Amino acid sequence: MNEPRVRIAFDGNGRAYRPGEILSGEYRLDSVPLDQVRAIEVSVLWYTEGKGDEDLAVHHFQRISLENGEPIDLRRPGRFSTVLPGSPLSYSGEIVTIHWCVRVRVFLAHGKDVVGQREFQLGCVPSVRRRPDTPDTRPGVEAAVPKALAGGPARANGRISDAKTAAV
Repeated sequence: MNEPRVRIAFDGNGRAYRPGEILSGEYRLDSVPLDQVRAIEVSVLWYTEGKGDEDLAVHHFQRISLENGEPIDLRRPGRFSTVLPGSPLSYSGEIVTIHWCVRVRVFLAHGKDVVGQREFQLGCVPSVRRRPDTPDTRPGVEAAVPKALAGGPARANGRISDAKTAAV
């Protein structure tokens, strides 16, 4: 038998959304025995990665549970839908990254669970621009030395000045 798996698909454009738009889609459970499912939780959430403490907040939450007498029919895809908030927007920076995703967690008998997750972009925040005097330390990126730092004249506030004293 195949390993249990959760598949998540978005309606519409599928990966990038603006604040206030509706995020909707469906999830399917593959290779999950019908008699083993106790509950399903669907969350739309954001979380951070990077330096410092990691944060997580749930924007939308839905729980379907046999304990509450709700039927769980795995023959049909489950649906989710929510209006997306104004913030925080998806962001990828040097210090912190904000991810948005839909996470589906299926609780099985005997304390086991199966989790599926699919990320999407909320908003359009421009990429971080590095200061010219800060080297790019990403793997595979060779540092280019700006002319101002290579000993040539630099412009600061419209005047030519020494590169070592120019405001960046």
